[in-house]
Amino acid sequence: MTSQTDPSAGSDITVPDELQNNVVITNIAKVLDPVYNWGRRNSVWPMVFGLACCAIEMICTAASRYDLARFGMEVFRATPRQSDLMIISGTVTKKMVPTIVRLYNQMPEPRYVMSMGACASGGGPFKEGYNVVDGIDKFLPVDVYVPGCPPTPQALINGLIALQEKIGQQSIATVPWYSKQGDEFTGAVPIPVLGPDLVDLRQIDIIREEAAKAETNDTAVEETAESAMPEAA
Repeated sequence: MTSQTDPSAGSDITVPDELQNNVVITNIAKVLDPVYNWGRRNSVWPMVFGLACCAIEMICTAASRYDLARFGMEVFRATPRQSDLMIISGTVTKKMVPTIVRLYNQMPEPRYVMSMGACASGGGPFKEGYNVVDGIDKFLPVDVYVPGCPPTPQALINGLIALQEKIGQQSIATVPWYSKQGDEFTGAVPIPVLGPDLVDLRQIDIIREEAAKAETNDTAVEETAESAMPEAA
């Protein structure tokens, strides 16, 4: 093989003159990425996981009429240990969020999340409810949003194809699960605590700061009220 050196390429690797016509320097990620991504996008295993009425549409999509086997996604797994796609299909309540995050933490990397329907994406018609989370993306990283209430099987298939396209554009050199630094959602996500309300432990510092400010303001108001009271005769 021969290779022509390009001075404008700005490479940090110096090739001796006697080897310039015999050595090809390339990025190994560009060679592995097509094969790596082809194998992953055609063998996505969703998890058997449903929350509400959108799950019925997901079940219909997995039926023989739509033939998900064409896309390599027909193997729904009953355990997160063997799944790489979580389809959030239905209304997400505060009581369910700790369980959803726990299941997500049990999924191996690489893993993906699809928000199916208006409820999972933004709360839907129950957004103002006291017990409904207005979007699962407040706790988990969502890769694909599928709109609708509920979405049709065709819409879900379109979302699965969009996920395949996203997987095909990833590089083995830059994906977070192979990076030492990772990102906010690499590794285990802290499981929210359900008490009088749902508490995201990633925001515990902000919660403490706001609580301290509120306590300081309450103390100042009480001192002002006491100083304004007339002295007893």
